[in-house]
Amino acid sequence: MKKILETFGEEETRALGRELGKTAVPGEVICLDGDLGVGKTVLAQGFAEGLGIAGPVASPTFTIVQTYETGRLPFFHMDVYRLEDEDELEAIGGSEMLEGEGVCLVEWGSRTAGLFPPGTLYVLIEKDLAKGTDYRRITITDKEEQG
Repeated sequence: MKKILETFGEEETRALGRELGKTAVPGEVICLDGDLGVGKTVLAQGFAEGLGIAGPVASPTFTIVQTYETGRLPFFHMDVYRLEDEDELEAIGGSEMLEGEGVCLVEWGSRTAGLFPPGTLYVLIEKDLAKGTDYRRITITDKEEQG
């Protein structure tokens, strides 16, 4: 499965995240990648809204994991940019979160992709300044498509 979407502003990117959150199921893992400032956290905020989580959702850059339990599913929002390798995610309980009854959204997920289960969705967000500063090309693939 490969799907390419385009958004033309922060609200459209947030809305895509919201739709992903509304359809999320227990055990789902979504891996987000893209350069700094492309909208990974904006998509994650929309995802949380889609799960019914009220309140602020910030990037867990320095905490590695933020856990939200007020929505219809537990939501584990991870940012693994600062981790050196997959062993560090294991050390903080990553496997339990990835294999649990909640849903995991992992920013910079390609750094720990070896830990992700079958069915993981990979979301790559890219800018194309020729199409404007608010334009984003969002490619969604599953683990099988990743290889």
